This record gives sequence, C-alpha cells and structure tokens, in this order.
Amino acid sequence: MQRIGVLSALRYDLQRARRAAGIAPAVVTLTARRARHVLHARPASTDFTVFGQTFIAQPYACLDDLANVELIVDCGANVGFASAFLLTRFPCAELIAIEPDAGNFDVLQRNLVPYGPRARAQRAGVWSHPARLCIEERPYRGGGEWARQVRECAPNEAATIEAIDLSGVLASSGHHRISILKIDIEGAECVLFSAPNAGAWLAKVDCLAVELHDDTHFGPCTEVFHRAIAGRGFALTQSGELTICRRT
Repeated sequence: MQRIGVLSALRYDLQRARRAAGIAPAVVTLTARRARHVLHARPASTDFTVFGQTFIAQPYACLDDLANVELIVDCGANVGFASAFLLTRFPCAELIAIEPDAGNFDVLQRNLVPYGPRARAQRAGVWSHPARLCIEERPYRGGGEWARQVRECAPNEAATIEAIDLSGVLASSGHHRISILKIDIEGAECVLFSAPNAGAWLAKVDCLAVELHDDTHFGPCTEVFHRAIAGRGFALTQSGELTICRRT
C-alpha cells in the first residue's frame, strides 16, 4: 500500500475482486504513485501481475539516482508499465517503447498517449539484423501476454512484424546515446548480445537494465550477455530479476 498509495491500492484490490468474481470489463484502469497518469490493464491477462512487479516490487527504483536521462528505450514494453514508471521518474526524457504482440501493443499505446510526444510506441521485434519475424506459437513459461516470443520466419512464411535493430532505433531517435536501455524480450536477448554488431550499440548505452532468460530455445542468455559486456566499462548489480549495468 505504501508503494502505490492508499487510493491506488484500494482501486487495485477492487479490480482484482471484480476479476475474481468474473464481472470485470475487458479493460480496467489502475493508478500508482509512480505513474503520472492512469494506466489501462486487462483483467483476463497477465497485466495485473506485471503491474505488481513494476509498481509494488519496483525493480526500476534502483535507477532513481541517474542524472541527465534524455532517451529511454524499452524493448519488450508489454503494456507500458515500466515505460510509465520511467517516464514519470524522468520527466525530461523521451521514450521509445517496442512491443511485438498486437494485443499488448494496443494497451501500450493507450498507456503512453497521456505522455504526448515524449513517448513513441513501435510494434516490432528487437533483433540483431534485418529479418522477417513471426510471433512464436509455442507457449513460453505457460504462455500469457507477458511471455510473447518472436522468431525468424521460415522462407515461405508470411511475416507478422518487422525486425528492428538498436542502432537503427538510436539513429531514428534524434539522440546520440541511449540513457537507459531496458530489455525484457523473452530470450531473444541471446540474438542481440551474440551478434558481431552488438558492440556498436553497446558503446552508446549509458545504463542497461536487462532480464536474462536461460530457459528458452534461444539458449543460455546469461553466458552470452556476460561475454558481450565484458571489458566495456559497466559495473553490474542486481535488482529483482533485472541485471543492471551502469557506466563506471
């Protein structure tokens, strides 16, 4: 209750009760002390769990002391709760949120609208190179909206989303560096950090917050990640499930 505020906690509990009773609408609104604007969430999804992880556990609060934050890139933005948290904490920053899943993206857009031109959402999959991507049909970690994965399409398979690389994201942003790069892309970080071009964009990142996944078809991401950042001037700490890398 202290983390999200009394009224926000009451609203959260009410919506959870409505969900349990089966009387909640498809989309409800939630509030949190660390989100400047009202948030939209789907009761019949994993949104409530993600809300708790973001605004009650607050793993991103460890970034509060960062200075001169100008550009935030949220890879695997889901419905935008982490984006809202960071936009609220850093009111002068711009943010680019990238999310591949269509349902998540619809809610993400609604949650970013109040932040105006400071926030831009792009429906795409974060990848290391130009590619045709599809949403992975096999459920990961039991499925759910918070665990969407992408994969490269087969030669004759129709693509559902575009692949976007981080160098391209930065180039289109109008900024020279990424102040905060948040990555939670359900194992595809293996593709990012194992690519020969990873050093080019890593050199332009000031702070990295990444959730690493070692139980996906992409392989052991933790090992790949540590090889990629070795010797690049980062100091590592842990905040919940996030590995935080700051410039030393």
